[in-house]
Amino acid sequence: MTQIYNFSAGPAVLPKEVLQQASEEMLDWHGSGMSVMEMSHRGKEFITIAQEAEADLRELMGIPANYKVLFLQGGAHAQFSMIPMNLLRGKKTADYLDTGIWAQKAIEEASRYCEVNIVASAAPQQYRQVPQQSQWKLNPDAAFLHYTSNETIGGLEMFWTPQVGEVPLVVDMSSHILSRPVDVSQYGLIYAGAQKNIGPAGLTIVIVREDLIGETLPGTPTMFNYKVHADNESMYNTPPTYSIYIAGLVFKWLKAKGGLAAIEKLNIEKSELLYDYLDSTDFYNSPIALENRSRMNIPFTLKDSTLDAEFLKQAQARGLLQLKGHRLLGGMRASIYNAMPLAGVQALVAFMQDFERAHG
Repeated sequence: MTQIYNFSAGPAVLPKEVLQQASEEMLDWHGSGMSVMEMSHRGKEFITIAQEAEADLRELMGIPANYKVLFLQGGAHAQFSMIPMNLLRGKKTADYLDTGIWAQKAIEEASRYCEVNIVASAAPQQYRQVPQQSQWKLNPDAAFLHYTSNETIGGLEMFWTPQVGEVPLVVDMSSHILSRPVDVSQYGLIYAGAQKNIGPAGLTIVIVREDLIGETLPGTPTMFNYKVHADNESMYNTPPTYSIYIAGLVFKWLKAKGGLAAIEKLNIEKSELLYDYLDSTDFYNSPIALENRSRMNIPFTLKDSTLDAEFLKQAQARGLLQLKGHRLLGGMRASIYNAMPLAGVQALVAFMQDFERAHG
């Protein structure tokens, strides 16, 4: 059977070791006689799973004690609303950085609840480069500054943390969380959908400083109140239990790999392998500015776009799946999250070289 490598942007590849363990525990988790999928979320078995998952995530990311870790539902889309509902705290304006499609979705939703000050936009650079902070027009009275640190569709990643004084910093890390160390203490809130680098779809992780929760907009639904979820340890309603279980296995897998510093080295090696090849030829093109090239989501185009369909057909025959670019941008996109092995990127580069020799 052909070795399969899944380059999907999400739901995305999971570590084989995690899938194997989940398979072995599917019918009977640790002698309980139950599958995790049929456990009560308030039973001692699942509470153990959830507590271990949170503890391992705290260890991996170095999350300070004055931050709450919430296991929620609704994806990043729900957070686009929950953030202003919870963090405006009597203020009327919030700062947003426009770096691409996901930032724009957050801006559009926030504008329902407050005045949005776009501090800067990557539009003049065709969303291929993030504006330097010296160009931003920050509002010192903003309730918070929101930015998207990795644009899954556009392939921009920010490798630096904005400095905004006392204004709480809010970041959407959906597509690169756990790919490298971050200083959580610099942020007011970090959020991420799980389906890219953590686990299956259905789980959203929110890491929020305690002093920022407890004052919501009038009319905020109970399910959108961070404090309600924090006070109930993410058990206010039935959480996405199986997704939390898989996420917990991924956290343990990352710890066994040596943690975030070790996985960052592997991610650098993988991304540099692909970028180095893209830079060596004019048959393919990587459109993103060097300093903002994502390690997780690598878009590229063929010099002759009429070859796109044939490229994808032959790639699939070689076991290289889900390389088609997002429908809004076209071209190709290779998502190489933590669970993508180096061998997968090597196989992709080898195929791209063969395709270039045949069609260049």
